Amino acid sequence: MKKDLIQEIEIPDRTKIHVENKKIIVEGPLGKDEREFDIGTAKIENKSNKIIISKKNSTKKDKRILKTIVAHIVNMIKGVNSKFEYKLKICFNHFPFNVKVDGNKVFVKNFLGEKKERVVNIPKNVEIRIEKEYIYVSSINKEIAGQTAANLEKVTRIRNRDNRIFQDGIYIINKNKKEI
Repeated sequence: MKKDLIQEIEIPDRTKIHVENKKIIVEGPLGKDEREFDIGTAKIENKSNKIIISKKNSTKKDKRILKTIVAHIVNMIKGVNSKFEYKLKICFNHFPFNVKVDGNKVFVKNFLGEKKERVVNIPKNVEIRIEKEYIYVSSINKEIAGQTAANLEKVTRIRNRDNRIFQDGIYIINKNKKEI
């Protein structure tokens, strides 16, 4: 059964949103985030303090797509008002290893006694801070911050060894102030 769907998003005081066709630009006190959505025949309107996303004669698939777009826009609004932060912990038992940030790259040296260092590229608009055994990754874009944290965790993944014994690595322990 097809229905008309309408989703409304409240805009906070310090946030400005511009809608240009399929592109949404969100500006806030911490910066600017923009994204282009494939909305099909849906309409996105900016009225007073609300963003209204509507679609006539929508199916279940259209409903899922609209809810996903709403979730992305809400995350964009949250990001420009307070950054998303991931906390990672550096753990080692066998070989102590070093993590160093240099420009837009993170270097992991002496991981499991390897002579070659492992490298992770840092995307734009991501801040990485290292304090003793903790790494903090923060950005206004939730997807970029999460992917950078996952790349740091992935670069120290151990293969061809017993992972019950070799538990060295970098692990995500906190996602946006929520313990894992």
